[in-house]
Amino acid sequence: MVPPASRRRRLAPQVTSALLLTTASFGILTGCSSATGQAPDPAVASTRAAEPSAAVTVQPNQETVPTEGPEAPSEVVGTVVRFSGGGSVVDVTLQEDNPTTRDLLSRLPVTLAFEEFAGREKIAYPGPGLDVDGSPGSDPEDGDLIYFTPWGNLGFYYDAAGIDYSDSTIHLGTYEATAEQLSAFDSADVRLEIVE
Repeated sequence: MVPPASRRRRLAPQVTSALLLTTASFGILTGCSSATGQAPDPAVASTRAAEPSAAVTVQPNQETVPTEGPEAPSEVVGTVVRFSGGGSVVDVTLQEDNPTTRDLLSRLPVTLAFEEFAGREKIAYPGPGLDVDGSPGSDPEDGDLIYFTPWGNLGFYYDAAGIDYSDSTIHLGTYEATAEQLSAFDSADVRLEIVE
């Protein structure tokens, strides 16, 4: 399998609207753009246009506070993500609280296409790639759900024999499933969602 030509990274949300502060002490118009002060990339803006925007409350001398929008679970470790498709259901218990698991959770529910890879794992590509900054590598074992940073894929390892520690292999959680359960994901639409 040939890795993707380039790996896209998820960008931090950018402020896209202007805020009007009208108070007796200020009486000025304040506009916001990206955190760098540069105009946003049109390609990024078009991919983020479908995402819900959070309302913001601003008061003088106070931080900006989102008042609505998607929130990551307060407890990431122990969260169960259900993978279902092709007549099979596999539950993964997240064991790491890192930027990669939080990014994955923020996108759910989502549907992915899994495929067999090298007789060792079932893989799928969430797009764009997950946030990996600050997420440590791992030494994968059978029954691990991982994220492989060079290719930007999730992987259900079922034969990790001979695979050693790598900074590129981020451990997300563990699962219990038979080879037949995982094989049902081949060429199927697999839905990922948090189990209530």
